[in-house]
Amino acid sequence: MTNLKRRALMRATAAAPLAGALAFPAIARAAAPQHVFKYGNNLPLTHPLNVRAQEAANQIHEASKGRMQIQIFPNNQLGGDTDMLAQVRSGGIQMFTPSGLVVSTLVPVAAINAVGFAFADYHQVWAAMDGKLGANVRAAMAKAGLASFARMWDNGFRQTTTGTVPIDSAANMRGLKIRVPVSPLSIDMFKGLGASPTSLEFSEVYSSLQTHIVDAQENPLSIVEVAKLYEVQKYCSLTNHIWDGFWFVLNQRAWQGLPKDLQQITEDAFNEAALKQRADVLKLNDDAVTYLRGKGLKINHPAPDSFRATLRQSGFYAKWKARFGEQAWASLEQYTGKLA
Repeated sequence: MTNLKRRALMRATAAAPLAGALAFPAIARAAAPQHVFKYGNNLPLTHPLNVRAQEAANQIHEASKGRMQIQIFPNNQLGGDTDMLAQVRSGGIQMFTPSGLVVSTLVPVAAINAVGFAFADYHQVWAAMDGKLGANVRAAMAKAGLASFARMWDNGFRQTTTGTVPIDSAANMRGLKIRVPVSPLSIDMFKGLGASPTSLEFSEVYSSLQTHIVDAQENPLSIVEVAKLYEVQKYCSLTNHIWDGFWFVLNQRAWQGLPKDLQQITEDAFNEAALKQRADVLKLNDDAVTYLRGKGLKINHPAPDSFRATLRQSGFYAKWKARFGEQAWASLEQYTGKLA
């Protein structure tokens, strides 16, 4: 990852918001652009998403000969996810990168990528999200007034850490007191596995694990690292139970108001940047496994079979198939194999 220091990324996750948009290169000040898009996100400046987005912005400015400028506002400078989703819909900002779970508050099918134990690996993820499943979600977002680029950006698989026993199979989930985010899909999945999920603010997770209010939690590995959860957990099970990513969504009116050549330049640059960001995140995740093992966490790799079987038996897949609809579910199973 060019000029991106891993430890700087980890420190920056907890850093205070910056004062303004990312600095644009000197060429951007040479002449006033004809079109300016404000782009907000919730990640720190040094995260691969912002590094690659800035590269794309520079490329767009150069290819458009100064007619198009992307102003990047990282680290929740423009508000939280709910605020920025509302702003991009109203036109207060033109671009935003929410997770599928955030978009699902407006477009329910956008959460389909987070169905529990659906994807076995990244090969399945990108085949689906760059294929028919992603096309279904983009079409639904368009009906809600959100344009979007073809390539989704990576936020990683979620993994499980515990303080009692490693999660080797679905049987280890029974009665497990686990902290989960406030997401109906996540809560329902863990209930279907027989666990006892509890929704807590993330700021409470470390102390809750330390005092055994909960005995487990689940997050991408980068969060386990930066929050030092290895200090209050013994095991890290690479369950890959949920994959989530970031959609690049745009205000539809603003996007349609761009000349066709600028639309093409902009979409090409961000789709190219997405592929680079995916590789960056994969490298960070691989490094995190080594780092966490060095901090004393015992790492194991459970197979998904027992988890899928338990969720099928509990009715989880049938319930969410009905919620997402036959067409979307068929698109999902085209890549994952039979779930419900």
